Amino acid sequence: MRRIFLIGYMGAGKTTVGKQLSSRMGLSFIDLDLHIEARYHKTVRELFAEKGEEAFREIEKKMLHEVAEFEDVLVSTGGGSPCFFDNMAFMNQAGKTVYLKVSVEELTKRLELCKQTRPVLQNKSGDELLRFIDESLQKREPYYLQASIIFEAEKMLTESDVQTIAVALEHILNQ
Repeated sequence: MRRIFLIGYMGAGKTTVGKQLSSRMGLSFIDLDLHIEARYHKTVRELFAEKGEEAFREIEKKMLHEVAEFEDVLVSTGGGSPCFFDNMAFMNQAGKTVYLKVSVEELTKRLELCKQTRPVLQNKSGDELLRFIDESLQKREPYYLQASIIFEAEKMLTESDVQTIAVALEHILNQ
């Protein structure tokens, strides 16, 4: 019975790597945000807007505890999931945690391309986007660094790069 939790900032590749890695390891894949959306029949954006961040984080914690009951699963968490309540300690107790570590500069490049799908980033660009990511990553990284495995996931431009990361993580997790 295995449980793996992928954590990291938005744009770090948790879902992309998670799908490949779970397939390689024969694990079910769960994107925590999509699990929440399926359960509540609303997008994360809608839940945030309607209920506020505090209520959303309560829902997120409840759903995290639910999926942590599953066996042979890889969970891609939301970027903020580890930073609230006792979520990081809980995940470390329930299974293996893997922090996909990516530099602020690389995150900025990745997120510039998809910022329209991320409400918190929509009106930011260039230096403003970089500063926002830097500031929020500084707040979140103390939680991320509590992961049992810290993996540099800087180079993820191609499908081949994703495969290379998945293979390397599979090797580390199987040791």
